[in-house]
Amino acid sequence: MIRSEKKNALDMTSIEELAAICRFLNSNCEINATILTGENGVFSAGGDITAWGELSPDQFSNTWLREGNRAFDALAQLRQPLLAVLNGSTYGGGLELAACADLRIAEDSCTLGQPETSIGVVAGWSGTQRLVRRFGSQAVRRMLLGGEVFSAKNAERLGLVDYVVPTGEGLSHAMSIAYQVCERSSVASQVAKCMINAAEREGAENAIDMLSGRLVALEHALKEGISAFKEKSAPRY
Repeated sequence: MIRSEKKNALDMTSIEELAAICRFLNSNCEINATILTGENGVFSAGGDITAWGELSPDQFSNTWLREGNRAFDALAQLRQPLLAVLNGSTYGGGLELAACADLRIAEDSCTLGQPETSIGVVAGWSGTQRLVRRFGSQAVRRMLLGGEVFSAKNAERLGLVDYVVPTGEGLSHAMSIAYQVCERSSVASQVAKCMINAAEREGAENAIDMLSGRLVALEHALKEGISAFKEKSAPRY
């Protein structure tokens, strides 16, 4: 994460950078695992209110929310397994960001919450959709409706995070898991992730396209069709 002086709060520039990073990762066949974390003891304070607080309703919905959701969807649907290291406060859009990961490692100083309703807004980057699918509705109700903030240990009990480690050890723990990921078949891991996402209704249509495209690409018919097209001849299937 960037913008440590702003508690890694997200603005439009960082949203655009996140989308660009996802495009790079998806196009790089040599990267088989990715890690997302924050700086200076904060994972992310969420969306920067100075970036969206003065937007018109149209700008807020059609730019801020739409572009944020596109970037977060791309992150959740990365071909590589994604690990998030929650190294401190993880609130609002920061928790929505963490929910895009396949696994979450929280340092024991981490706290998690969704304070959006306290300032008259709702979680707009799939905080009521992806979070419910991945964590269950009651934990999300407790945060959004009741204003509860969870410690790392309570978050682990509720399934919001997968591992809790001592402060300062999150990245090394994530690296050890990433090494385990990379020891497995990258293709099998990517397909498995895609299928799990589809089961959670995370980009199911994209999963069908990706898996069917990979299957067809293995067939002789595709090479024959491309060759015939280039030679302007009839393909022999």
